[in-house]
Amino acid sequence: MSATLTVPARRGKAVALKAGQALKIINTHGHQVVDFWAFVAHAHTEYSGMEQCRATWLKLCPEVGDHLYSNRRRPIMTLEEDTSPGRHDSVMAPCDNERYGLLGCTEYHDNCKDNLHAALAEHGITIAHTPGSLNLFMNIPWQPSGALSFDPPLSKPGDYVVWRAVLDCVAVMSCCPQDILDINNKTTVEAHAEIID
Repeated sequence: MSATLTVPARRGKAVALKAGQALKIINTHGHQVVDFWAFVAHAHTEYSGMEQCRATWLKLCPEVGDHLYSNRRRPIMTLEEDTSPGRHDSVMAPCDNERYGLLGCTEYHDNCKDNLHAALAEHGITIAHTPGSLNLFMNIPWQPSGALSFDPPLSKPGDYVVWRAVLDCVAVMSCCPQDILDINNKTTVEAHAEIID
């Protein structure tokens, strides 16, 4: 049994998952980056840690079978399916209003940092900082020289990932509002998700 929900364009959505439940995150239009976090239920100072993930994966992108590790190095979720080309970013910080200021914006710009905190607040959760995100479907090529770039997405409409909860957790998704760089083809749209029992 599953329940479908919309992650609105430029906004975030949090869902509570029990261990054993899965979350299918669908790139409905094929070009929308979804910033993603997981917080251990009732212990929100334990959350998905990109530094810990990379140290255990020994790579920059997760593959099917890999865990999403917490900042205490415990598996929170497991990647069970990935129909996309598998290009996900674990390096770039979630965007914030200050980032858009550096890109030339002079007024407030929707951003993943605020989306995270607003989505958690809907569940009565407040955290004091903004952890790094796993940026699903985000194409950040890396070169032997160490150079990075913000490139257009490689995913296609309907591509999805399925993460299964190892622990009771709260998963948060943000349809990244980045419309200046190429990562969303400069067009931000909604994504969809399903909770699978």
